[in-house]
Amino acid sequence: MRKANDKSLKEAIEQMLQVYKIKQRYDETAIIASWPELVGKSVANRTKEIFIRNQKLFLRIESSVIKNELMMMRTQIIEKINEKAKGILVDEIIFL
Repeated sequence: MRKANDKSLKEAIEQMLQVYKIKQRYDETAIIASWPELVGKSVANRTKEIFIRNQKLFLRIESSVIKNELMMMRTQIIEKINEKAKGILVDEIIFL
């Protein structure tokens, strides 16, 4: 039986992430880990570098064709990322 002040494990972890101010970093890591799911394995396999800083997603893509394709799909990719993160995690994509 749960007491009034009991929390679920999920609630406790989310509170801990907020208290230690690491939720943003946790969300960024989760998005990077799910990159193949977001853009497909063929694109993910050609992604040589990926990181998020200051709401900017930085990408290094080895294929110029895929890079151009991603440039045209910037808005959709940003929307997918933010939808998965349930908030504004990325507002710009920068190709290295």
